[in-house]
Amino acid sequence: MTKYNQQTPNKRQSVYEQVTARIIQELEQGRVPWVQPWGNGNGAAGLPANADTGKNYSGINILLLWGAVFERGFQLQSWLTYKQAQKLGGTVRKGEKSTSIVYADSFITKEERRTARAEQRNPERIPFLKRYSVFNIAQCEGLPEELYEDAPELPECEQIPHAEALIKDTGADFRIGGNRAFYVPSEDFIQVPPQPAFHEQINYYRTCFHELGHWTGHKSRLDRDLRHAKGSKPYAHEELVAEMTSAFVCASLTIKPTVRHTDYIASWLQVLKDDDRAIFRAASLASKAADYLLTAHQIEKTRAAA
Repeated sequence: MTKYNQQTPNKRQSVYEQVTARIIQELEQGRVPWVQPWGNGNGAAGLPANADTGKNYSGINILLLWGAVFERGFQLQSWLTYKQAQKLGGTVRKGEKSTSIVYADSFITKEERRTARAEQRNPERIPFLKRYSVFNIAQCEGLPEELYEDAPELPECEQIPHAEALIKDTGADFRIGGNRAFYVPSEDFIQVPPQPAFHEQINYYRTCFHELGHWTGHKSRLDRDLRHAKGSKPYAHEELVAEMTSAFVCASLTIKPTVRHTDYIASWLQVLKDDDRAIFRAASLASKAADYLLTAHQIEKTRAAA
């Protein structure tokens, strides 16, 4: 674990330090990376995806690509490597600047292999991040026209039925009442205030997705440690996971994400400054949580259509 040091900007920084420094700067300037693509009207709703494979990006790459959409005014969430653009019959326009994202991998040293053989155990792998470059399809030319067709943002009246269906499909124990939203791990239930308590109806669903983010961490599901005292750093980290889970699920349903707990921003900043890998772990866990919820929804949709 490396402690983020804001006083040494000229030091050669690792990928972890560079990305964390950027996100800290955004938070300190009042911009939240998992919300900002829609803050000024830029960018289509949705998760960033590879235009060649059709697969969504995950984890920290969602934040990096959303950040590029925000900063550079791209209107689409589709990306390609230089070679993929050529493969599809197009090319990246001359002078266009790439966006760096990361790929997680691991390796085993020769010394570790020898030691593991001698000790008759499996060798331990060393994780690392590798950078690679992608371009938004708005930076390319000559690509098939259909790649530029983006799914339109659904009007709220259509978003709500999708949100309702997702909540139902998870099978979570939802209880309506009171004046605050929370999840109780020991009893595995979610409680949220009734919909009329929310000034905007869509905020009810954003809140539900946040609590469902916590719900995925139950030991019977993704098994995160949820036993943290309020105000502690692990508690702030889990709130960060739930916030991003809600944002990723919202984006998948073309609902604009919002920050539910702005009062936690100071504690998130401290977590990130103390550990330059914290945002990577939180984004990875949030991707897994969002996938868990969206997969449950898709399974039920498939079952209903059969």
